[in-house]
Amino acid sequence: WEAKGLWSYVAFPQTPSISARTHILKTLCFILFQHLLYLNCFCFGIKMEAGLCTPCNIQICEVTCDSFRIMWDMTPEDTARATHFFIDLSRKDNRDPNRFKHRDVPTKLVAKAVPLPMAVRGHWFLSPRTEYCVAVQTAVRQPDGDYLVSEWSQVIEFCTGDYAIEHLEQLMDKAKGSAGRLLKFSVFYRNQHPDYFNYFRSCGGWMTPALKDNSGSHGSPVNGKLRGVFFSCNTEFDTDPCGTFVKPAHKSIFADFYCMYTAYHYVVLVLAPVGSEGDSFCQTRLPRLDLASNPFLTYSVPQRPGEEPLFCHASDVILEVLYTEPVHLDLGKVEQISGHQLMSLTTANAKKDPSCKVCNISVGR
Repeated sequence: WEAKGLWSYVAFPQTPSISARTHILKTLCFILFQHLLYLNCFCFGIKMEAGLCTPCNIQICEVTCDSFRIMWDMTPEDTARATHFFIDLSRKDNRDPNRFKHRDVPTKLVAKAVPLPMAVRGHWFLSPRTEYCVAVQTAVRQPDGDYLVSEWSQVIEFCTGDYAIEHLEQLMDKAKGSAGRLLKFSVFYRNQHPDYFNYFRSCGGWMTPALKDNSGSHGSPVNGKLRGVFFSCNTEFDTDPCGTFVKPAHKSIFADFYCMYTAYHYVVLVLAPVGSEGDSFCQTRLPRLDLASNPFLTYSVPQRPGEEPLFCHASDVILEVLYTEPVHLDLGKVEQISGHQLMSLTTANAKKDPSCKVCNISVGR
């Protein structure tokens, strides 16, 4: 009776009379009759359902930057009965996930039961290259709107992926809209402290590729994976030609487009010799550009003997080039610069503005 709140309390007098005892017995019989009648009405026509088994053997597959598929083992009986799945998804760094409580209205991901594996997607709650924890519950929706639910499954951890090449193509289209007219230039430059250049001079003069940091779009495949030497280009540094730096046999590859809560935007390109390790890395991950004709950086071979190659870069954006091979200091010269100049790779680990409508696409940021 406690489950239905059907408790009765009868206070006995210290010395009840016979008539009082008779009255008490009649009252108890009446109460017992009411309880039995209530129980009969409650149980009549209602089949008491068995509980649901706890989902087990959780598996994650087909992970992208903003989606994944999830499946688990269920008994045939539960598969036939389940009407809904509850998905508790949280970032791994959040050690206090707000899971559904038994019989609570769900506050996270709720889906009607579908054949497994079930797709979970949505850039509004999934970000690329992010570790997540996920657990599942199966449920049967009752006629009164309540849920009969299983216990939570074990928690599974997984990490979302990088942008796919189709996402990079969307980002590149955005960058094309911001790139201005092409301007001639003749120098790739790299700003660093004197100690940087002195160190490489003492090691044979070769500036060696370093691992790309995590600045820019969080889903860019080059972040933390591709090695290179960063250069910028600017029409203000119009000195010695850089024809020995870039060759027609180099591949130009789009890597990123982003801003850091500022009005100006960065475009990152990769330059890699054909057949090099950098070229192989980018082959299936990044969209290729025609080095002779694209909106960001162009290279035109000399038309006559003695002429220098012609380089042009896009205005209205800050163009950064990640060259995937070592570069010898003798290909250029080291000079002190004046004024407020930023070091190459100044955006070290800086995060992209996720609210910018110019440089964000409709997938994980």
